[in-house]
Amino acid sequence: MKAAVLSEVGGRLIVEDIPRPQPRAGEVLVRVAACGVCHTDLHVVKGEVNFPMPCVLGHEVSGTVEEVAPDVSTVRPGDPVVCGFIMPCGFCDYCARGRDELCTTFFAMNRLQGTLYDGESRLQRPDGSKLAMYSMGGLAEYAVVPATGVFAAPAGVALADACIIGCAMMTAYGAVKNQAQVQPRDTVAVVGAGGVGSNVIQMARAFGAGQIIAVDVKDDKLEAARGLGATHTVNAAQEDPVAGVAALTDGQGCGYRHRGSRASGDRAERLHDDPRRRAFGHYRRCPRHHRRGHRDHPAGAARYPGAGLLRQPRAHRLAGGHRHGGARPAQRLAAHHAALHPRPGG
Repeated sequence: MKAAVLSEVGGRLIVEDIPRPQPRAGEVLVRVAACGVCHTDLHVVKGEVNFPMPCVLGHEVSGTVEEVAPDVSTVRPGDPVVCGFIMPCGFCDYCARGRDELCTTFFAMNRLQGTLYDGESRLQRPDGSKLAMYSMGGLAEYAVVPATGVFAAPAGVALADACIIGCAMMTAYGAVKNQAQVQPRDTVAVVGAGGVGSNVIQMARAFGAGQIIAVDVKDDKLEAARGLGATHTVNAAQEDPVAGVAALTDGQGCGYRHRGSRASGDRAERLHDDPRRRAFGHYRRCPRHHRRGHRDHPAGAARYPGAGLLRQPRAHRLAGGHRHGGARPAQRLAAHHAALHPRPGG
């Protein structure tokens, strides 16, 4: 099969012919229909996230089940499926508590070593040398995925579009529902209308937010954001985003703020010490907060892009994070899967 292989930090993805992988116990072989490109993949390419190389990236996968291990009964060959990027082991302490988004086995073995849970990768070059797997290594024609991370694709959605469900969309869902707990008529500001940000806009709309303000540096993204549910937009390259949000909210500010792309957020870095933040009221660190980032930018840092939008009584940092925003994908997607495939007599 063909796979896009990254051999070194800063290198190019080179399409290579490698052996088709085989699923082992508890695993599913998926014929990939589409694989999204996440910014986390770029972090690996740039060396901002340490990961073994050579490797195959890609963790937003949709496709069709090609083969299943004998002990797998949740899906069968021919099923259209989507895959969550966190592939829970199902046995660690967090999985046992229903917190599969924090699966210690996944982060210790897959995200640090590039293997599945027997300590081996399913990918290799023709000479037998190992290729690390970033999640399932979805930038390939086939991917082996633990059955705990494979779910029925939603009916009526093209597989090419469904691939983002397992990462960008689920991350946005977790951020809006679990972290910020957006309520009807709340005001939400989304800084960076990219992959996750555009889904945050849709989720905020679905949860009944009354005012959704998209902040970005590109007019085409802001125009697209309106089509997805943003009620107002602010171009941070052309105006002060804090002043813009203040004007749109009569000085009340926003209850929740999502920070997405660094390009948009950097425009707002200077706002941290801007005296005009008083228009948003007194700042306090709220108990419910969540932000995206990686090891160079730990969550909870006092200074970060767009901080000016949080200087207000009810400000919550609304972002997905690399762990689905606490969305518990195995539970949410499994519930959808069960609805589509009820058990006989159930």
